[in-house]
This record gives sequence, structure tokens and C-alpha cells, in this order.
Amino acid sequence: MIESAITFQNVTVEVGGRQILQNINFQIEKGCLTAIMGPNGAGKTTLIHALFGLIPFEGRILFGVNQTAKRPRIGYVPQKVELDRGSPITVQDFLIAGMVNFPLWAGAFKRCRDKAIRALEKVGIPGIYLTPLSKISGGELQRVLLAQALISNPEILILDEPVAAVDISGEALFCELLDGIHRDLKLTTLLITHDLSVVSEHAHHVLCLNKTVVCAGTTREVLTQENLRRVFSPHIDSFLQHHHYHKPEEQPSDDGTAA
Repeated sequence: MIESAITFQNVTVEVGGRQILQNINFQIEKGCLTAIMGPNGAGKTTLIHALFGLIPFEGRILFGVNQTAKRPRIGYVPQKVELDRGSPITVQDFLIAGMVNFPLWAGAFKRCRDKAIRALEKVGIPGIYLTPLSKISGGELQRVLLAQALISNPEILILDEPVAAVDISGEALFCELLDGIHRDLKLTTLLITHDLSVVSEHAHHVLCLNKTVVCAGTTREVLTQENLRRVFSPHIDSFLQHHHYHKPEEQPSDDGTAA
């Protein structure tokens, strides 16, 4: 029996008379990295909005093994943020602004600064603390957003397409970093992504959505071509080719042979 961190019970969302999600029933296992996949318009973002209580829904979303309605601390990494490239705001300013909504006095500023620096150390970029946000790379920005999410010591971490704006080498570095943070902090992690290679190599469980639950289970169980055709058809062949996808059981082992 799994230890649940989040339980969706018959979650249904309607917007303007149009049904976006229908009878979502699923458990997010505590301490695991769960990927949420589906085509555009499948309801992935809507599900997260319901989780945060940002939109009305039918059904219930419960937390923890005792299944209460009280939300735990949640850290969120958005897909992107809009930056004014002419703004002088630094990484320090950005992180501290997310911690307070009142003027800082000296003692409070030092505490916030120390928390921000520790968060940047966790994501491996303490050296850019005083760098303007407009001067950092896309990969560094994703790490800053991850650091911001970690400042509150979350119990659940949600990432929305975290590697969509970085190159292949940056994607590998970010995913390696995420694996380490997930393991060291013992977080329950939700990863919204279209990247099959990221899911097959890093996720423990997968939830495939297309307005309802199409399939769900362990990564090896879910990521079959039959299931992916059910989720992404009729564009699955080009989708698989674009993401250089191989089934988890076809990944090469350390000695170069198929696993």
C-alpha cells in the first residue's frame, strides 16, 4: 500500500460550460517523482490550478496519509518568467522579494539574504547572487526559479516544463541537479513535461492525462508505445522521433547492452 502525498478523488473542472477535466482519480506517492504528461489542452495546467485552489472544481483533493484538505508547503517552478532585459534587478533582489511583502530592516534582510544564498548553494550557483537577472543564462534562470521554490522548505515541489527553455546539455545538468535535490530533501515532486527522455530516465511514476486519466502507473508500465498512442495519437510517431524516445526497458546498461 502506497503512502499518499496527494489524492485526487473524482476531480472535475468546467469552465464556461466546457469540461476541462473529468473524474480524475489518482494518488501521488509520497517521496516519489511523478511526471504528468498529455497533449496540449489535456488539462495538465488546470489540474495544478485546482491543486493550488485557484479554480473551482468538483470532487476532492486531499493531502497526506490522513487525507486532510489542508495543503502542505508547496514549491512551484514556472515554465518561464517575463523579464525586462533593461531592469537592474539582481538575483538577490528577486529571491528576497519573494520572501517578504513589507520593508526590510537590517536583521530581517540578513536572514532573508542568508536563506537566499543557501538556496542558491543547493542549486549550485551561489556565485551569481549579485548578478542582474538580465545577464544570466536560461539554464541559470531555471536554477534561480528552483532556488526560489526551495526557500520555503516545501514538502511538495511542482515543476512546469522546467527544461523547455534550455539546451540538451543544460537539460542533463538540470535533471541531474533535480534528482539530487529530490533525493536529499526527500521531496514529493510533480513534473509537468512533454519530454519523454526526461520522464523515462528520471520519473518513478507517470500520470497521462487527456481530460481524464488515460493511464497511470510506474514509468516502465506506462511508457509503452501503445499507451503513448492512446495519449498523443495521431501525432505519436513524429512525437517519439522528435524526443528520441526509447522505452525504459530498452535503455542501454552500463556495459552498453540493452537493459
